[in-house]
Amino acid sequence: MTSQTRPYRIGIDLGGTKIEGVLLAPDGRTLARRRIATPRHAAHADTEYKEICTAICGLVTEMIDGMPNRAPCKIGVGIPGTTDRHTGLVQNANTTSLIGRPLKGDLEHRLGRPMGMENDANCFTMAETQMGAAQGYGLVFGIIMGTGCGGGICIDGRLHSGRHQIAGEWGHFSVDPQGELCWCGNRGCIETKISGGGVARAFEKRCGRKLTLEQITEGYRRGDDPDCTVAFEQFIDDYGRCVGGLISTLDPDAIVLGGGVSNIEELYSMGLARVRRYAFHPNVQTPILKNHLGDSAGVYGAAWIGC
Repeated sequence: MTSQTRPYRIGIDLGGTKIEGVLLAPDGRTLARRRIATPRHAAHADTEYKEICTAICGLVTEMIDGMPNRAPCKIGVGIPGTTDRHTGLVQNANTTSLIGRPLKGDLEHRLGRPMGMENDANCFTMAETQMGAAQGYGLVFGIIMGTGCGGGICIDGRLHSGRHQIAGEWGHFSVDPQGELCWCGNRGCIETKISGGGVARAFEKRCGRKLTLEQITEGYRRGDDPDCTVAFEQFIDDYGRCVGGLISTLDPDAIVLGGGVSNIEELYSMGLARVRRYAFHPNVQTPILKNHLGDSAGVYGAAWIGC
């Protein structure tokens, strides 16, 4: 495919607080980028949903206006949830007004164009594989560690979504049946163990005070707070067990970390040592990479999954 026949790409990243759009030229250059606030109407789900649709369509139209007339383009949208391939309805979405709605179908109807739609972790993984830290690797597992914990799988530059569109959702694999209740209904999910929110909630329950994972990490580094030391070392051990189990199950060529928690440098030293301890191999060489794209990964990944 020549540069003249390659399409422009439009990516939309729908988040809880912002919606971001990007327009990529056929050669991959960023031509336009814009962020707007996500409409929120907690007491009126119908209104919120309609305004989200309007906001997304407005961003897509704005990006199309930045292209030459009749130029081919692909459009992709990343959402905080998944779309059931049989019903076309959104499920498991953090933005609850989307749940049970035909978001993809509604957007395609309003815009008169087809589009791709994937969850935000898949978009992150695609972006880091195409233009970030995981370029050149065959089987890549992307992990987002933030308030929650999600994942995505990319094989030879293509997303693997699975039969139920949940491939990579390792955050809701239960590793402790006696653990904390997760919002998904199970106990002791990975998300309750190694997400920022999960570690903070466990700390408050055990110690009776509220600290973020960032503050717990600072207390551990200072060495003057025994509670922080215990909590941080438990976090690192849980991380090693979870990622080690992932390697034993999938044996990816590379793992790339994203989300705010991925900025904790100990994950790439202490954490890596624990991963090697728990993985079912005497000499694990799997590279665990820090993302290159930061919070831009979602919108660029959406552009790459467009259709």
